[in-house]
Amino acid sequence: MIQLNNVTLTFPDGDGRVTAVDHVTLSARPGTVTGITGPSGSGKSSLLAVAATLIHPDSGQVMIDEVDAAQLSATEATALRRDAIGIVFQQANLLPSLTALEQLAVMNELGAPHSRGRRAAVRTHAAELLASVGLGDQMHKRPHQLSGGQRQRINIARALMNDPKVLLVDEPTSALDQERGASIIELILRLTDERNTSTLLVTHDLVHLPRMHAVMNMVDGQLDTVRAEALVAAN
Repeated sequence: MIQLNNVTLTFPDGDGRVTAVDHVTLSARPGTVTGITGPSGSGKSSLLAVAATLIHPDSGQVMIDEVDAAQLSATEATALRRDAIGIVFQQANLLPSLTALEQLAVMNELGAPHSRGRRAAVRTHAAELLASVGLGDQMHKRPHQLSGGQRQRINIARALMNDPKVLLVDEPTSALDQERGASIIELILRLTDERNTSTLLVTHDLVHLPRMHAVMNMVDGQLDTVRAEALVAAN
């Protein structure tokens, strides 16, 4: 489970500071997807960065499995992020020279102890994850041989390599057409249920919001729970 309690984040702005996240409280329970939407510049990306332990907030708690990530050192936060948090970036950022299988397997090499002895098991796990996102027959292809939707599926599978408790997803459909975007949302919903992750998903694509378990709207750094249908109708 992930829970943010009264989180505030500010950045320097000339002689003062600008507030990006303003006393935000939210939680996502295991097996659920919470959608976060709002206009550009409203603080969504900053909020996701705080949830991902990439930025320390000025104040408040970031509780991940009963650990307050806001109180961790940089080294401790890196370990927590590696072990408990999966991040799906807006762009897949795949390494051009690696196959789909290798894109996932390389996650085993990122500072985890005893990684060399686990390589065979890691490749098996990577193959299983690629099969779970519908790419079992594409695992030996490189990014230039795959479609945008397929690359995004690898991006999602890679985020799940370390069996995270929390999944953070940033605009997963922004570079896809509506049909491929809908299939990616369906995939995230299914994997969240199957793997019992607590998922936060930032999106501008309002059409997908009614399928999510909860929807939050962010404006000027502040977050409110809304009915997805009402938000779609208003736009």
